Amino acid sequence: MPTPQHCPTPRELADLELLTSGALAPLAGFNQPGSTVTLELPAELAGREVELVDPEGLPLATLHPDGRVEPLTHAQHGPFRRLHLSPAEVRARYAGATFVPVTDALTRDEIDRLRGLGAPVVLLALIGPGTPELSPVALLRASLAEARQVPGASVVAVPLASHGDPDVDHEIGLQVVRAYAGPDPVLAPVDDDGDYPDDVAAIVEADQPGPEQRGLVLFFTGLSGSGKSTVAQAVIDSVLETGERTVTSLDGDVVRRNLSAGLTFSREDRETNIRRIGWVAAEISRHGGMAVCSPIAPFDATRKDVRAMTEAAGGAFFLVHVATPLEEAERRDRKGLYAKARRGEIPDFTGISSPYEVPEDAELRIDTTGRSIEDCRDEVLDALAKRGFIAGDDLLVSTSSTDDSTHD
Repeated sequence: MPTPQHCPTPRELADLELLTSGALAPLAGFNQPGSTVTLELPAELAGREVELVDPEGLPLATLHPDGRVEPLTHAQHGPFRRLHLSPAEVRARYAGATFVPVTDALTRDEIDRLRGLGAPVVLLALIGPGTPELSPVALLRASLAEARQVPGASVVAVPLASHGDPDVDHEIGLQVVRAYAGPDPVLAPVDDDGDYPDDVAAIVEADQPGPEQRGLVLFFTGLSGSGKSTVAQAVIDSVLETGERTVTSLDGDVVRRNLSAGLTFSREDRETNIRRIGWVAAEISRHGGMAVCSPIAPFDATRKDVRAMTEAAGGAFFLVHVATPLEEAERRDRKGLYAKARRGEIPDFTGISSPYEVPEDAELRIDTTGRSIEDCRDEVLDALAKRGFIAGDDLLVSTSSTDDSTHD
């Protein structure tokens, strides 16, 4: 039987690279006693030998049942892959240099300070998920631009990820930076509010656009019949009428017929469907587009996964909970789905035989009961305008009337 494979999360992949490169030595694996470097496996793989692969399926390491990892190869692709060196390679190549860990672009004053050292400088760009202020690629581009202004300076990419705890991140950061620097001095950048050099400023500006230019995933969630698809379509129409944004609709039923054809309505397949929607939406946001999604999405963990995908792609995530009560959604049910579910003809039906986990992290909550579609649409548009995602003053308001009993 072949060894089962598992693709870790971006944070876990960053930790894996540090483990296999020796940057976390003497730690040699995940889930060791007292360690915060962890990896979560699906229940069916727990306690088994597993091959850890990258998102393209390239085997990177073998994970043994005790958590130890055995390297197989390193990642082959990705921007600036040449800057990913092991601590041993860095210490051999840059012995005697001053090491400067960076998570953000450097100002003119900070660059002048490095010039004044009179010694070789290595910028350790800490690019793991959740660590840099800029996106990983932008931080590396900025670091290379800064290095060109400091004679003898070099740049090394360090996949140091955030673990969600500032104290833990600080301790791991100190350990990893010391692994790369060895006995050589480490100089922390001075946090100042100075100006960036022009070339660095251009990189920062392109990487951190204003909300009106940033990619956006507008994600509606709610029961079947809550009105989420109808409100979502009304929002899409209004935004398209202004011409200020490109918009892609990822409606639950449409996606089911195309992207997720063949999936059932089991919990596992429903989560797969939402993750597929989320991945496509995140990619749209990566390129500055607006994706409007309106699946039921009943499970909190899956919605959080989509939020994480979007933020990792550099997009903004705006969750709208269409909180129409079950009684109202069932009253609108012109397809008779709720009646079939109550008779047991449709298993795992959200709200009847399968739970709906109410989101606690919604940016907006609306109840469509007794309200017109235009009223609900305008509440969403107003919320988006307040966040700067659209220009509210320019929206074209339709004067047509729509029956508010339309269901998803």
